[in-house]
Amino acid sequence: MTPLSVRSNFFQATEPTLYIVKGMCILDSDGNRILAKYYDKDVLTTAKEQKAFEKNLFNKTHRANAEIIMLEGLTCVYKSNVDLFFYVMGSSHENELILQSVLNALYESVSILLRRNVEKRVLLENLDAVMLAFDEICDGGVILDSDPGSVVARAALRPDDVPLAEQTVAQVLQSAKEQLKWSLLK
Repeated sequence: MTPLSVRSNFFQATEPTLYIVKGMCILDSDGNRILAKYYDKDVLTTAKEQKAFEKNLFNKTHRANAEIIMLEGLTCVYKSNVDLFFYVMGSSHENELILQSVLNALYESVSILLRRNVEKRVLLENLDAVMLAFDEICDGGVILDSDPGSVVARAALRPDDVPLAEQTVAQVLQSAKEQLKWSLLK
């Protein structure tokens, strides 16, 4: 191989991409999954692989004072609070500061949604809002928002909101019409 071809192969492998986040998860104090989303179809493809990775990740981080670890070819940033561990994973060549900003957005959004009472019991009671926060922060590995205030504004369930599973078809259609009308008026 010529030096030019080696150099071009290196740059091809590390070209910038929008697909920064490989996964996000929240584990309890025993290392059990509370909520997890994996975005890369080539990494941790089965539930069994994901559980094994999460157990290994927890074992390496639950007593550590650091905020970052390289594990199984992934850069993992993490934060713990009371009985919860928050993780954001990216590829091995990903910028740790970007992953850290996603982690901070996730943690702060959950903290605001749970009214600063970030513990397992409260999180489980508000799991639907936390799942929405996951989706507002990252979609398919692409970072959508890292501002906790705007994430919470979109993810917070208002008291007058009826869960989708409990709505009638007419209510869902009416809600969709209202949203369409307001988006067209903007």
